[in-house]
Amino acid sequence: LTNVALRVEPLGGESYRVAGRGELHLSILIEQMRREGFEFSVSRPQVIMKTIDGVRCEPFEKVVADVPSDTMGSVMEGLATRRGQLLDMSQGETRARLTFSMPSRGLFGFRTQFLSMTQGEGMLSHVFDGYEPYVGALRIRPYGSLVSMEQGEAFAYAIWKLQERGVFFIDPGTEIYVGMVIGANSRPGDLEVNLTKNKKLTNVRASGSDDNIVLVPPKRLTLEACLEYLADDELLEVTPKHLRLRKRLLDANMRKREAKRANESADADDTAVAAG
Repeated sequence: LTNVALRVEPLGGESYRVAGRGELHLSILIEQMRREGFEFSVSRPQVIMKTIDGVRCEPFEKVVADVPSDTMGSVMEGLATRRGQLLDMSQGETRARLTFSMPSRGLFGFRTQFLSMTQGEGMLSHVFDGYEPYVGALRIRPYGSLVSMEQGEAFAYAIWKLQERGVFFIDPGTEIYVGMVIGANSRPGDLEVNLTKNKKLTNVRASGSDDNIVLVPPKRLTLEACLEYLADDELLEVTPKHLRLRKRLLDANMRKREAKRANESADADDTAVAAG
């Protein structure tokens, strides 16, 4: 009742649309509800669209990036892939300042990537700059997810065999289920994996024949990192003790059919924008 910047709209059943003042505002609300004992699922944050004079419009931001000169190229490329348009560039001896205009949704998840690009030495600020015509679908995340295809306990042997395929988010011994996102794929597209398969034991052993299992430590995702990671077909399960990423549709066959429809819709949007 005291959060005047928050708007809650019932969607029917037990679903609500919650609107706030950005990712940080929503993450604070989620963490507060989590500490109060609530359990719920959260979808990927979305911007609020408007129709102006019959034209579908979206919010744009004016973005200013102050970065080391040797990282300027990668930052410009990263913003350009998110439909950013360079407005101004000034360069000194060791640092550069870049000014972009870009869709607000292009900034979702970019801050972590930006800090990695600039090795923590960059400064990023942005301010709302008005509504502009919709620029089409954004394919921001260049990689897919590692998705569990079985329910049970994750074994170290299975993780070891598959860790070259990407980065895992879980430890051995974690209880997993079908459709749960357990890591990030190193390539585009989702990959279904089975982490419940343990090494088969036999009575025959030779000295030194056993593989030495050395696991790469899993990537620990904070609440903010989970929100940044989410794709449109994924949800974040929030409980007082756990944060779990999952597919919106747990069945693999249903996900494939839905992905096909989504790709056709995205291509149609791009065609409509190009024609406009």
